[in-house]
Amino acid sequence: MSELRHRIVVLISGSGTNLQALMDAVSAGEIAADIVAVISNRPAVGGLTRAEQAGIATEVLDHKQFADRAAFDAALADRIDAYQPDLVVLAGFMRILTPAFTGRYAGRMLNIHPSLLPAYQGLATHQRALDAGETAHGVTVHFVTAELDGGPSVIQAKVPVLTDDNAESLAKRVQQQEHIVYPLAVKWFTESRLRLSEGQVWLDNEPLPSSGHLIDTTSRP
Repeated sequence: MSELRHRIVVLISGSGTNLQALMDAVSAGEIAADIVAVISNRPAVGGLTRAEQAGIATEVLDHKQFADRAAFDAALADRIDAYQPDLVVLAGFMRILTPAFTGRYAGRMLNIHPSLLPAYQGLATHQRALDAGETAHGVTVHFVTAELDGGPSVIQAKVPVLTDDNAESLAKRVQQQEHIVYPLAVKWFTESRLRLSEGQVWLDNEPLPSSGHLIDTTSRP
């Protein structure tokens, strides 16, 4: 008997480029799992169209319709749980989550952040890296905890910062790596190779360093 495929719910707020990378990896058989639903906190965003065109169930739960963050998170958890996911994936989901919510999905919720965490938590990461004179920048996939962009790292991809970069060109270079590392992290999880235990990330039963697995493209031409 074949092993049951993992069920994934993806949360989005925008155009869904990382969602597309995940859907493509599932379609190609690189991720042996099913994206069973895509939920957005904003109506009429591009990611919803991507999911609908792929035949994936979609829902909109507008955070503006709720009295406070806790009420929204409680309703969101109810909608997620209706799909009985093994993994919740945040793909450009622009909401700060309550500790009650992150605790509910501890060890089975991933996020992607466009910086080499713990550097540049929060927004405007590319411009901040440029303003600081960084020579390298990148992206991190991490398990979600109550600390904003502070959960244990799974994988990072490092890219060079070029002398003529602006925020847009740097973002494009980082995004190319996002579309590689996020499907890879999800693949590891759905193959039961990746887990979080007492704050430590394990891959293939080996503990990862605090920065996670590293892909370094800074020396490439």
